[in-house]
Amino acid sequence: MANDPGAIPKRAVARTARMASLPLGYAGRTALGVGKRIGGKPAEAVATEIQMRTAEQMFKVLGELKGGAMKFGQALSVFEAALPEEVAGPYRATLTRLQDAAPPMPAQTVHDVLADQLGSDWRERFSEFDDDPAAAASIGQVHKAVYRDGREVAVKIQYPGAGKALMADLNQVSRMGRLFAGMVPGMDIKPLLDELKARVAEELDYLRESESQRAFAVAFEGDPDFRIPHILAAAPLVLVSEWVDGIGLSHIIADGTREERDRYGTLYNRFLLAGPARARLLHADPHPGNYRITEDGKLAVLDFGAVSHLPDGLPSALGQLLRIAMLEDASGVLEGLREEGFVKPNITLDAQALLDYLTPLVEPARYDTFHYTREWLRGEFMRMKDPRSEEFTIGFKLNLPPNYLLIHRVWLGSVGVLCQLDANVASRSEIERWVPGFVI
Repeated sequence: MANDPGAIPKRAVARTARMASLPLGYAGRTALGVGKRIGGKPAEAVATEIQMRTAEQMFKVLGELKGGAMKFGQALSVFEAALPEEVAGPYRATLTRLQDAAPPMPAQTVHDVLADQLGSDWRERFSEFDDDPAAAASIGQVHKAVYRDGREVAVKIQYPGAGKALMADLNQVSRMGRLFAGMVPGMDIKPLLDELKARVAEELDYLRESESQRAFAVAFEGDPDFRIPHILAAAPLVLVSEWVDGIGLSHIIADGTREERDRYGTLYNRFLLAGPARARLLHADPHPGNYRITEDGKLAVLDFGAVSHLPDGLPSALGQLLRIAMLEDASGVLEGLREEGFVKPNITLDAQALLDYLTPLVEPARYDTFHYTREWLRGEFMRMKDPRSEEFTIGFKLNLPPNYLLIHRVWLGSVGVLCQLDANVASRSEIERWVPGFVI
């Protein structure tokens, strides 16, 4: 590893040293900032420069580490809209490289995990089992098999030790709360970290994931537009579910027709909004890789490890705030966000600049049908990153209440996917149907 600067640190000492460089780097930049202020540079310009450099180093280090550090980096990536592309772009590329670089488990390790989780007679459950993984993820891999009743199944197996590594990294990152507070001074980072750790712990528990998937499967059973694979067997580290054939949503993004883009963009948007109303759960991983188009034209949804439990559905305040924003009531939006905890009492914001900052989340609801495009989204981000605009520093002044962590991730992430799809979607009617509190 010493000869390869791009290698992923695996030893605990090396990982700790890399993460320890974050607060040291922040302290050095802060000291440098004080010197610049003494030299006459405006305080706000110095603060912004420190935030940007801190973000750049943080994303670089977290992106190079597997486990909980990488999970935390992925969670923080929901704030990419507030960061320059030269910072966010390389970070996204690093995450992609690391996700694609995960080596498969040896067949014997796979067999050992199956024996430990399903019993020494695990082979009797399957008439066929492929030792070569069909897919890999951040904490496990998927094998294709044929169940004893003849059904094709996906067998999801967690990497041995993945849970311990994830939680150890998150505990280490949690001790750096002051660093991240320095990057986003408007955010109360400790409860957000606690929420993130709780959600990651849930992702590690395949029994809990099986419960979520079963709830979605029941809620969408018989739906003409959606397919949720049923669970056949589950253990803490192994999950067996129906196999779903089809093409990934990424193929529609790359080569889809106009009709396909609009149809599956609409279904994608509908599923994410309808889940809390129908299953009392929000599917919290909007990545296109979790969606497939079946032969009969349905949108199949996979991987229910990341979910938000919403026993009352989406918060009615979400719909109310969206409606107020559509009416261009900037002061009402600011007041509502303060009440929900998005703006801390000691933070001063320009109400109109805040409303303008929220445009990517509000604009699609203003029209009967909205055309999501990369050009539109890129234009919004360019406007927000313009140092001359009032919106430039808004993202650093906002707080993210823990109960909105996954909702925010899904809402912002889904806008990005819909823009990749270049889809025309009747978003307002979908919001009216599924989001409580939104009444025009």
